[in-house]
Amino acid sequence: MDLPLYLQPRVEGRLRELLTQPALLHDLVRALGSPLNVVLPNQIADNAAAFQSVYTGHHLRGEVFFAHKANRSAAFVRRLAATPAAIDVASLGELQHALGAGFAPDRVMATGPKTAEFLWLAARCGITVNLDSPAELDELVSLVRRHALRPVRVLLRLSSFTSAGSTILSRPSRFGTPVAEVDALLARIAGARDAVELIGVAYHLDTIGLAEKATALEGCLTVLAGCHRHGLHPRIVDIGGGFGVDYLAEGDQWDRWTSELALAVLGRRPELTWGGHGYGWRAEAGSLRGALGLYPAHRPLSGPRYLAELLGTASAGMGERSLATLLQEHLYDLWIEPGRALLDQCGAVLARVLEVRPTAAGPHLVRLDLNARDVSLEEHGVMMDPILLPATPAAAPSPAEGNPVYLLGNLCLEADLITRRMVYLPTLPRVGDLLAFANTAGYFMDFSADHALHQPVARTVAAWQDGARWRWCLDEQYWPLETAGTTTETTATAAQPQEVLA
Repeated sequence: MDLPLYLQPRVEGRLRELLTQPALLHDLVRALGSPLNVVLPNQIADNAAAFQSVYTGHHLRGEVFFAHKANRSAAFVRRLAATPAAIDVASLGELQHALGAGFAPDRVMATGPKTAEFLWLAARCGITVNLDSPAELDELVSLVRRHALRPVRVLLRLSSFTSAGSTILSRPSRFGTPVAEVDALLARIAGARDAVELIGVAYHLDTIGLAEKATALEGCLTVLAGCHRHGLHPRIVDIGGGFGVDYLAEGDQWDRWTSELALAVLGRRPELTWGGHGYGWRAEAGSLRGALGLYPAHRPLSGPRYLAELLGTASAGMGERSLATLLQEHLYDLWIEPGRALLDQCGAVLARVLEVRPTAAGPHLVRLDLNARDVSLEEHGVMMDPILLPATPAAAPSPAEGNPVYLLGNLCLEADLITRRMVYLPTLPRVGDLLAFANTAGYFMDFSADHALHQPVARTVAAWQDGARWRWCLDEQYWPLETAGTTTETTATAAQPQEVLA
């Protein structure tokens, strides 16, 4: 008999401690419904500090901006407002949320496609605007002049970088101005000094490749060096996000699962996915074709470590000095916009088991009280197992006795599969048990959630440790009102927090 193909999630620190409180988590779901999001605001503060420590280690100055689009939680935004971190907002609603959570305008940056209303509020409040195109520049300049506003601080988002040495393939992007067109754009900015002040240049690449990101950073340095020809003196390089998360506890499990998936696609072993889905792979004449369209779930070089590696990369076109050294020599500030990486280990989605149905084919069908948009692992291509939290204690079997299941959602749709991958669980769940989808705060928790078929969207609670106790409150009631001299992890809240003995 083949060993089960586990993909055990990496769970550490506060999140690990939280998931050892099944009584608390069951009580929360009974009170607030399934699905339920649980977020850990103090963890995001620690993650921001870890990124900032990379700056300190490389003797750099700059800002760590949280990419708000990665999670809607008020607790995360309010907790970060009480730290030195900044925030990146990509919509009018996110900007209003950030200002209402306590962020001063000089700690907010507007990115992404922008409506006229979004630009108006950003300009009115003195928010830094990361310009995506020449048309957006024209719209902002017109708005500032029409309303007699103060000049707005802007960055230019760039794309389509080229390498000086060996060819580095750059993935096309619909965002940003190609570097080849930047000179004309700089001239337009120089002619609009009454409306905008250029403070830096930026990029955000949809890739995990260090070489491509290093090439883009070099390209930004070259653009900055040429700005003086237009009488402009920007001092900031914004390298966006994309630092990644290591989702799995064991790399060997990822390697084994992808190898077995390839054999299944080729028909050399039983299927591992619903309907033989290949995640981008297909069999043609006995050979494996296509590309695996999944996030590399085991990424030891991720988060702050990825940033440190990037900054230590030697510049091929600038004397083989490290990128950090080049930033230091020119006294440039470094800005980053992590989203997923700042939310590492910051929360989990809880779902109640509604039905466990045996099938003639072998794997059980487990229907959950959530749908694929409530925990959008499949949409974002991340493969990891949920954690079973039994309603009543049961003897834990050996992992070698894994039970294969398919996880079904609560929508009346054939396509509502929580994951098309066959999941192995150490023991078969029972009705009333919970499955915890761990480390899902970054993009998976609420990015795609909606009210399809009038199913409720998950409520969110914020949780934190207070000595030996776990405390919690509704997400919208969380405020980081720290007491001077306290030895607790943090916080009081506007509403009386609930508490549960550990």
